[in-house]
Amino acid sequence: MSVENRNPANASPRAQNIFEEMSTSQTTPNGHALAIERRLLRRALEQLGHPPLCFVLWDGSKVSPPGVAPECELHVRDRGALWRLISYPEYQFPEMYAQGRVGSGDDLEHVLDVVQRARRNIDPNGLKWRLLSAFFRPRSGSMASARENIHSHYDVGNDFYKLWLDEQMVYTCAYFPTPEIALEEAQIAKMDLVCRKLRLRPGERVVEAGCGWGALAFHMARNFGVKVRAFNISKAQLALARERAVREGLQDAVEFVEADYREISGTYDAFVSVGMLEHVGPQHYRELGQIMDRCLSDDGRGLIHTIGFDRPGRLNAWIERRIFPGARPPSLGEMMPLFGPNGFSILDVENIRQHYALTLRHWLERFNAAQDEVLEMFDPEFVRAWRFYLVSSQTAFTTGHLQLFQVLFARKGCNEIPWTRAHLYRDGGF
Repeated sequence: MSVENRNPANASPRAQNIFEEMSTSQTTPNGHALAIERRLLRRALEQLGHPPLCFVLWDGSKVSPPGVAPECELHVRDRGALWRLISYPEYQFPEMYAQGRVGSGDDLEHVLDVVQRARRNIDPNGLKWRLLSAFFRPRSGSMASARENIHSHYDVGNDFYKLWLDEQMVYTCAYFPTPEIALEEAQIAKMDLVCRKLRLRPGERVVEAGCGWGALAFHMARNFGVKVRAFNISKAQLALARERAVREGLQDAVEFVEADYREISGTYDAFVSVGMLEHVGPQHYRELGQIMDRCLSDDGRGLIHTIGFDRPGRLNAWIERRIFPGARPPSLGEMMPLFGPNGFSILDVENIRQHYALTLRHWLERFNAAQDEVLEMFDPEFVRAWRFYLVSSQTAFTTGHLQLFQVLFARKGCNEIPWTRAHLYRDGGF
């Protein structure tokens, strides 16, 4: 099963074929077509910020930005792939890589690193990028679309995720008190950090919006003595989480509910969402904020852990289309409708983006080690697509294109808060 088959593009057949028609055009004699293509490719490199990247074409010729010494190579294997790259490199580079029509002469991480660093000062909301993005609009975050979006990513199969996640299958940013610790320890440290920020106390009730395979819910119940009600719309994740609850004797402390966050009911002492806000969409933040207001007690508090941007933008169009449909990470400013209008005060904001870069490095190493098993489940295009997704995500956090925010909040005027952060970092760490 390929990513292409699971997430078909919305473009018309005519739009899909235009690049192939252009690639076979012989409008100029004596091979001058290639000269035009090289000129267009240099212009595309200029628009990307002159990355120190050399394109090696199918005939062995090379193209690189003028006056820039190339640090790595990208091989383009056919003319159709070249025209697609020229038209919309942000989308077509990963698409052509997944199809095997573009390959890196050096390691993919190096290629993506030089491209990301060159693009650092390019406005993601500039006219050119907005026009191109109009052809690949993010999918809706409505309740009807949310189930389809979540199903296409999280229900790929539990066995697939078991190959490269940690033992508890935590599919969000870990926290590394020291860079040398194992991924399993770092995920436990992240869950403990979240619980400390929330100051959970035995007997309290916690609602979790988007719970993955349930690791955080189990950690809160087992280590902090709270009762958890966790909402999720991924059938595969919920099935495994419920099995684990029974196996570990926690079914009375943790309840897993198959429902959208908009269907949360009840009253709770704490609200927590780790890795869900990216799927909500800013147009729904006021609604989510109202739900938090409705479900939290008078002295309630909450924490939102999310991928984000320094300024409003949108996720790479190819990742949003092929891997994470509907995903839209926010800037901190875009998150404000969650809080102030609903009577919440922000207590703390922490950015742990480098921890996500390291988390992704661990995932990538495990994914590569399990490549043969992944190929038995899916086809080579699927493997290349997911490798590109993991490498590009790691690079985006390393270069600062993406951030990872943890935002702690409480009811306006709440004074039952610590004077310092000492409780978070006792004993010099975890």
